[in-house]
Amino acid sequence: MASLLPFLLFAFVASITPGPTNILVLSHSSRRGLSATLPIIFGACAAAALIVLVVGLGAGKTLSRLPRVQQAMAWAGVLWLSWLAWQIFRSAPPALDSTEAQDEGFSVLGAAMLQLVNPKVWMMAVAVVSVFVGGGDKTVRLLVLSLAFLLVSLPCMTFWALLGVGSARLFGSPQAFKRMNAVLALLLLLSAWLTVLL
Repeated sequence: MASLLPFLLFAFVASITPGPTNILVLSHSSRRGLSATLPIIFGACAAAALIVLVVGLGAGKTLSRLPRVQQAMAWAGVLWLSWLAWQIFRSAPPALDSTEAQDEGFSVLGAAMLQLVNPKVWMMAVAVVSVFVGGGDKTVRLLVLSLAFLLVSLPCMTFWALLGVGSARLFGSPQAFKRMNAVLALLLLLSAWLTVLL
């Protein structure tokens, strides 16, 4: 596959750049740690790779013919991300009550479902299919590209989780942690709303 190296670069950029999932992973790992965030990372990355496969197998063409469904998905995503931003904003620092389940709205299933309404994931999947699939046996190429995307996105998302763990150590006081949560909530709101307003 001559296009595999360019695709790997594309997958890296698509996975490492800030987006709603990255911000949520950073926030979750800062409160709950890396080991509690790893299943969420896997759920989000596996769902994104599956979306690449599903779009390539024909859902992308179907979705392009249904602009109202696209719009409904975008607004559902924005509303859900806004709710998650509120949860981040109001969450207590781990030092205040480390036993409280602060992230009940962002589970492994929640991370996977987020990809269904994340406009960044759908745009990435359409780009993968239109640019990198090409001719020949498209099913095999789609499977290879979906697996490659999964293998690239896992370490990228883990990097964001490590940033969250590091930020929790950096912000030792409850006040600093609340400020960090406020900034993360604002970033999440911006990343969500800009996708439907631009």
